[in-house]
Amino acid sequence: MILVTGAAGKTGRALVRALSARGESVRAFVRRVEQIAPLKALGAQEALVGDMLNEADLKCATDGVRAIYHIPPNVSPHEVEIGECVIAAAQAAGVQHFVYHSVLHPQVEAMPHHWLKMRVEEALFASGLPFTILQPCAYMQNIAARESSIRERGVYSIPYPPQTRLSLIDVEDVAQAAAVVLTEPDWYNAVIELVGTAGMTQSEVALVLSEALARPVEPQEISLAEWQTQARAAGMGEYQIETLRAMFRYYARQGLSGNPRFLQLLLKRAPTSFAEYVRRTMAEPFVSQLSAQPAD
Repeated sequence: MILVTGAAGKTGRALVRALSARGESVRAFVRRVEQIAPLKALGAQEALVGDMLNEADLKCATDGVRAIYHIPPNVSPHEVEIGECVIAAAQAAGVQHFVYHSVLHPQVEAMPHHWLKMRVEEALFASGLPFTILQPCAYMQNIAARESSIRERGVYSIPYPPQTRLSLIDVEDVAQAAAVVLTEPDWYNAVIELVGTAGMTQSEVALVLSEALARPVEPQEISLAEWQTQARAAGMGEYQIETLRAMFRYYARQGLSGNPRFLQLLLKRAPTSFAEYVRRTMAEPFVSQLSAQPAD
């Protein structure tokens, strides 16, 4: 049995599908009862509702599992505390393999939610548990947030300059890579960057979208103040807004790029390109590809 925490998010759902396709028994750990049925439909044998900060809930969730894939809540100020609680539960349950869903370049203190993941990695190193740490870059699925302006106005709006270089990855590739390290030997005590593309400028992203839609799509930088207004109107919390503003400022200065070779080694094939992803998803509305939050 493999436990997937945070299983109701886009990463968790993709991983449940990938593990089920390999014939693995999956227990999904979620926050709300209405999330159970969709995960069981994807192949989860069991699903539990609970709080990752609750010791009793974690004890139930980890009972009898051989491995854990820990997906923390997205952009949470409690990431370190949650990580320590899940690690402690894994130790108490004698879990044989702890896989942590981290992020590309957690070493960067200027991005607070990346930096908190580094602290969880540090706790995992000290735990004595056999571990694997996966560090994905931004998801291709995040483009979904710009659906309306891309389709209706040919505008790809971003809160950083068009020349900003970012690596991207398809969440389905993340799930396949996670399934490999959870089910195949020899991936213990490894820290692996998951990167689908070399760094792409936002102008290059817009060009791929233009070709797929057969209409011009132009990148348009919006101010952080404008982005913040939109995020607040959409119901985003203040901690999340300030944290993502810090990330966007870092993107504008440095970008965030990695090397796709590690993912290729895991998958034993080339990672999904952004053009392939767009061709696959253009037949249906972008909104079905989920939210614009960073990788979770």
